[in-house]
Amino acid sequence: MSAPINVILKRGETERIAAGHPWVNARSVDRLTREANDGDVVQVKDYKNRFLGIGLYNSKSKIRVRLLGRERRPIDGEFFKERIGAALEHRRRHLPDATAFRVVNAESDFLSGVIIDKYGDAVVLQTSSLGMDVRKEHILAAIRGLLNPSAIVERNDMASRKFEGLEDANGVIEGHVDTPLEIEMNGIKFEIDLMGGHKTGAYLDQQVNYRATAELIARTPNARVLDCFSFHGGFGLHAAKAGAKDVLGLDQSADAIAVASRNATANGLDLKFEAVNVFDWLKQNTQAKGTELYDAIILDPPSFTRNRASVNDALRGYKEIHVRAMKLLKPGGLLVTFCCSHHVDANLFHAVALDAAFDTRRMLRQVASFTQSPDHPILPAIPETEYLKGFAFEVLKR
Repeated sequence: MSAPINVILKRGETERIAAGHPWVNARSVDRLTREANDGDVVQVKDYKNRFLGIGLYNSKSKIRVRLLGRERRPIDGEFFKERIGAALEHRRRHLPDATAFRVVNAESDFLSGVIIDKYGDAVVLQTSSLGMDVRKEHILAAIRGLLNPSAIVERNDMASRKFEGLEDANGVIEGHVDTPLEIEMNGIKFEIDLMGGHKTGAYLDQQVNYRATAELIARTPNARVLDCFSFHGGFGLHAAKAGAKDVLGLDQSADAIAVASRNATANGLDLKFEAVNVFDWLKQNTQAKGTELYDAIILDPPSFTRNRASVNDALRGYKEIHVRAMKLLKPGGLLVTFCCSHHVDANLFHAVALDAAFDTRRMLRQVASFTQSPDHPILPAIPETEYLKGFAFEVLKR
């Protein structure tokens, strides 16, 4: 048996790794004790040769090693069965009634580079790192044994694969998948496309927030609701089911609006959807005379920033939609707002809402805060695992 390959870190590059972060960046590496092939299992040690963990090596990636554990053990079929099984148990404990959920969320479940989503009896797999891509058969064996799916779909079309030297790979690995596929979240039917939809088909990270927001809206009888950036109607459908009488969903994508309309019909709910530029719609309606105001407005835009360099531009965009929304709310109306960018933290996002309130001469009374659903766990030692944040405010005139 050959000696293990050791990746030795530079002096001063140990603390973050020792605290639990799984990424060894290229700039942190001093040397390798012998040559490694991409995808190899390696040991990571500090500059004093003290063992820190084992992981998967890739010379093509800025993340040179993705750590998988803090003990020496084989990265084999049994390893994946244990890790995926532990992740599944976490979901069953925290989302006991869910039939659609994320089974494995990469670093959050100590499997950097692996996403597994369950939609009813179908499973979608994503492998975004080379080390996991070459171990796909081990992962598939664990999925079959633990989930017994009717179908497994591969959705490997993420931009991040290019940084690992990987090609796109999409398709049905086994079984049959209906297109579209109908799933349920919180008792509401949704049409999804596992082969071409956003993410792997649905925004599973908002599942608990759909329900929580609907409960807040239900406190206002016959509420008039505006759902901005509605996509397939997640928040609007939940609001209508909770008793809102007049719900309008807005999204720029005509295809998404068509799906949202079909979702409303499938659930026997009366909603309206419009395919519009949401920024333009908000601007036009805040400037129009006699515009009817809303009891509740939901803002759930796509990420406005993918990196730190564009944060200031993103903040201006967030502020604009908050200002417009506050002007369209009745006094005391409910504003529910979300941000899905990791680079805009909760404090910064909160400050955006406060700035918008100042500019519109409103006072905010916070009634709830939100984060991602528990199938997207947050590990404080890995800040990148936290990205979704939200608040619910009563917007008061002052």
